Amino acid sequence: MDHYLFDQLKFVRGATINQVKAMSEDEARTVPRGLNNNILWNLGHILLVHEKFSTVITNEKVELPLHFTEMFAPGTKPDNWGTQVPDLEEILLLLSQQIERIEQTLGNRLDEEIRPPKVTSSGLKISTVKECLSFCLYHEGMHFAAIKAIKQLL
Repeated sequence: MDHYLFDQLKFVRGATINQVKAMSEDEARTVPRGLNNNILWNLGHILLVHEKFSTVITNEKVELPLHFTEMFAPGTKPDNWGTQVPDLEEILLLLSQQIERIEQTLGNRLDEEIRPPKVTSSGLKISTVKECLSFCLYHEGMHFAAIKAIKQLL
């Protein structure tokens, strides 16, 4: 299971967590003027998309609460959240456990084909488990940049 992809996933996830671990709950929930989302949404979205690309597409069990889809799916925003909003500590705990869990589940399946292939919203065709996880690196990097920008605005 020792594959460079998991080292990269762990590195990126560590950078994401380090970017926000000293942040207060209020800061994480603040939506800066002119934006639709906050840092908590970006973290939850990273968690959800990574989960979908590593479990749903590969027919594995999803390890997140069902209401996370309603809160963190593309196009959602904190203005529409109900009462079951996870706090920053819960999201960070789930983020910190996710990569190891995915490595345990998919570490020996990286070359497995996805049937049918998945086409992302940006038009990228993904055909293998390895490609799913590689896409997650790109996706998390985009939201890492959004988190840094929001921090600067706070």
